Amino acid sequence: MTRTTALGLDFGTTNTVGAMVDAGGAIRTIELPFEGETSEVFRTVLCYWRDLVGGVSLPMVEAGPHAVAKFIEERESCRFLQSIKTLAASRSFEDTRVNGKAQTYPDLMGTFFRLYARHAGAALATLPKRLVLGRPVVFAGHAADADLAIRRYRAALEPFGFEEILTVHEPVAAAYFFAQRLTGPATVLVGDFGGGTSDFSIIRFEPRAGRVGATPLGRSGVGVAGDRFDAAIIDHVVAPHLGKGSSYVSFGKTLEVPRHYHADLANWSRLALMRSNKTLSELKKLAFLAKDPAPLERLIAFVEREQAYPLYKAIADAKIALSAASETVLRFEAGDETIERRVTRADFERWIAPDLERIGQAIDEALADARLDASGVDRVFLTGGSSYVPAVRRLFEERFAPDRIETGDQLVSIAYGLALIGAEEDPTPWLAAA
Repeated sequence: MTRTTALGLDFGTTNTVGAMVDAGGAIRTIELPFEGETSEVFRTVLCYWRDLVGGVSLPMVEAGPHAVAKFIEERESCRFLQSIKTLAASRSFEDTRVNGKAQTYPDLMGTFFRLYARHAGAALATLPKRLVLGRPVVFAGHAADADLAIRRYRAALEPFGFEEILTVHEPVAAAYFFAQRLTGPATVLVGDFGGGTSDFSIIRFEPRAGRVGATPLGRSGVGVAGDRFDAAIIDHVVAPHLGKGSSYVSFGKTLEVPRHYHADLANWSRLALMRSNKTLSELKKLAFLAKDPAPLERLIAFVEREQAYPLYKAIADAKIALSAASETVLRFEAGDETIERRVTRADFERWIAPDLERIGQAIDEALADARLDASGVDRVFLTGGSSYVPAVRRLFEERFAPDRIETGDQLVSIAYGLALIGAEEDPTPWLAAA
């Protein structure tokens, strides 16, 4: 059977994954080379810098692991941007200046996709007419504007020549992928845990005649996911060693260092702004007045030396370790020092308890929207990195029988589902509302 050629793009907060269905119906993920190996996972990051070429300073940019490598090599001369997806729905974000030029959100996303396609080489040398793009049920951020995010997505990607740009809720795409393995009717709840959001969809599947019929029953989402879990570790383990809770003396009064400096550590966009002359000048003044200047001096060095990426990688490694063990050691650089601190799973779960409660409420909201109780769900499919967190898994085990819960293909299931939906002659039933 001939099917529509389509590219499914899971543009994630942390990683981006693409999958393609060709005219013969064969599906494959987009493999991208880096240092002699290939990977279907491409980090959603950008690195900007300037190079001297023929005596002229030219602006340069890279994405994915190439951006990470450049940043590690020359971190003090680079502008490193990560979690750019979290800005998509923000009305307060208009642009950021990079290499002396204002970059809007479509500029950033368009640059990222151009580099993604370039590194994919022959796999994306000729783009298909149809692009199916994943979107969260609820975008991350305060007062997130979903319509604005979709307009920005389209403005970024339309210049590449796609005739159709369709959007599908990410958990719906994961559900579609999961449904391919069903042998009979089933009501499926899919939980998709990304970097910025946790999204849930409940769908009734009716496999028949080699195709999958489906009826959406309910959905919900919450702006709580992996990034919030990272923020909890930063707040409790990292920030105290960088001056959180420090005091300084001004006009004879002892005052606490303003908390917003350390709150910014957990948000990449605000952390990037801390490198401004104004903020660094404020921090240096506070360090001069501090009763104990050393922690704030570590914060200043941390910001000046662009140590955010190594820190976030250390936190990701710690979360992975805590999924398998009751404790681990978090190691991170703060200025010239390497700080090591023990982190227990019990402490981590206590720190994220409010976020877990919100995720649990979102699960219950999806059930209520579907007018079902837990017994009405036949299968549960969990995808995304945070689905490995034991406390997240328990949220589902408390509601559903453990033998109904499945995980797998955490990093590629959404991209596969998007591409398969795009290959449908009529993908309309699966699309997110405009």
